[in-house]
Amino acid sequence: MDNPIYFNQFLNGHLPDAYRYFGAHHAVIDGQDGYFFRCYAPMAKQISVIGDFNRWDGSQNIMQKVDYRGLFECFIPGAKEFQKYKLHILGCDNFIKDKQDPFAFCNEVRGETCSILLDIDQIHVDDAEFVSKRDRNFDRPVSIYEFHMGTFKRRADGSCYNYSELADIMIPYLKKMGYTHVEALPVTSYPNDASWGYQTLGFYAIDTRWGNAYDFALFVEKMHRANIGVIMDFVPVHFALDPYGLEKFDGSCVFEYSNEHEFSQWGTKNFDLGKDPVRSFLISSLTYMEDKFHVDGFRFDAVSNIIYWDGNADKGENGGAVEFVKRANGYMHALYPSVMMIAEDSSAYGHVTKGQFDDGLGFDYKWDLGWMNDTLKYYGKDPVYRKYCHNQLTFSMAYFYSENFMLSLSHDEVVHMKGTILNKMWGDYDNKFANVRNLYAYQFAHPGKKLNFMGNELAEFDEWKEFQPISFDVLNYPKHCGVQKLIADLNHIYVEHPCMHIEEYNPKTFGWIMADNCDQSVYVFKRESEEECMIFIFNMTPNFYWDYDIGVPYEGTYREILNTDKAIYGGWNQDNSQPLVTHGNGGAHNQKFKITLKIPSFGAIYLVHHKETEEDQKKRLAKDGNQTIETSDIR
Repeated sequence: MDNPIYFNQFLNGHLPDAYRYFGAHHAVIDGQDGYFFRCYAPMAKQISVIGDFNRWDGSQNIMQKVDYRGLFECFIPGAKEFQKYKLHILGCDNFIKDKQDPFAFCNEVRGETCSILLDIDQIHVDDAEFVSKRDRNFDRPVSIYEFHMGTFKRRADGSCYNYSELADIMIPYLKKMGYTHVEALPVTSYPNDASWGYQTLGFYAIDTRWGNAYDFALFVEKMHRANIGVIMDFVPVHFALDPYGLEKFDGSCVFEYSNEHEFSQWGTKNFDLGKDPVRSFLISSLTYMEDKFHVDGFRFDAVSNIIYWDGNADKGENGGAVEFVKRANGYMHALYPSVMMIAEDSSAYGHVTKGQFDDGLGFDYKWDLGWMNDTLKYYGKDPVYRKYCHNQLTFSMAYFYSENFMLSLSHDEVVHMKGTILNKMWGDYDNKFANVRNLYAYQFAHPGKKLNFMGNELAEFDEWKEFQPISFDVLNYPKHCGVQKLIADLNHIYVEHPCMHIEEYNPKTFGWIMADNCDQSVYVFKRESEEECMIFIFNMTPNFYWDYDIGVPYEGTYREILNTDKAIYGGWNQDNSQPLVTHGNGGAHNQKFKITLKIPSFGAIYLVHHKETEEDQKKRLAKDGNQTIETSDIR
């Protein structure tokens, strides 16, 4: 990319693969092997490249300013992969600062501040078959295991596995548990462990805490070979303040605002998303991750802070930032139509998952943070009072079809003294486990894609911390082991039953059977596909019901495929082991038919009814006809 037109496109915010143009790239020029450096610094007075290849001497490799608008270039023969370097910048403020390369493909681990040369042309992910079959999963099951690279598991001495090693450990577990995707907390370079990666500095550099870009490529390849998708967290709102990073890059506000919006609520600096070069920079970081690592989706962090100034709707819409996110999603969908774009958005902004022709932001999915908040509040209440907030569980379906929602119980819910998911539940030890089993069954039964943070499946009592691995030791206790078994079964049921994922954003596939029984706090709804109808029943109190009538839409047999009170999950085996057959002359709850079943305390039940196809009907009629003939012959 030596054509000046590329720089024009970058300045106009329309160079989605700017990483090919900027940064440090291996090159052979006039027979000399080395690296070619290109940098954008519109107000810099002079830039030189310093590093292992020139003994960090700023007078040796001075970059040539080849465009008055701030384009600097130089070629350094003899520079080799994995050598360290920095940009030595005399800024418009007359201060000299040594900066990491904004387009660096590798940076040193936290505590050190250099960029590292990497030949990205050597990165390869062998996964053509997987990529050829993937799509954005609107009619496919999506159950995401959100995790942190350094705390899923560690070696006995406390050291971390690299990306590739961790994949070997995770994959058997993920397959056993039935997850379809993993989502890693940010794995781009960041200086502060306590930020978990959400205060990024290197938007192109795979973090070296857990290996390098080659190791991460192997992580993705191994996941794809196991038929597990990989989603990356993306943080386009703000960046870390460390002086060797993007902050006042050339003495001026190249990346940040130069007004009252310069600093974010996290003490970092906000990207000025209204600047076209910043748009090219951030969009290109997405295309780089896709081109080189073939990730299957991106989750945009803090979208409400993109839509509104400082994330506050009262301050008004940030038009420049909204245009950025529309442009980012537009380019990603045009270039990579099978990649999922996901918004973590806590606002009430409309059309987040609508297309741009519908005045939407263009995301494929939006985290349903309203569902999460209402649901966790409900499960934390004493059952005596749940009848007074019955609509906290029914309300989500009133707005569900306004967006393509994803139901998330993420890392944000189990940190900062909020308590783990288990600790949020009402009651004593046994009741907490009964409620958490009910909660997870409810999450999977409710329409929408699923996400759970690591450790949720273990029902841990201790909050997650970035410096210690989750405690698989709790599986020595039956109640914890039961929750893990339940989530594994929920994942497999979710995948195996079409009505739980096909056309889930179509209101025709969902219906309430019992939505207003606040006195008993019992909820019942159905979900349907062409092949089957499933009935979902939730008892939110400790009351036990021996003979409970439920209305159902079809005549015939209903089979219980999940009951959270089974002993294998930590319950008391108050299940319905025999098939449930419709009976009586009339139905119930505005349904034509009814069944009678046992509902345990805090129990959640899944029933399935296989619909009679035309072929099944022909066989039944033929069988009935044969039986009639045989009977008449005897007579």
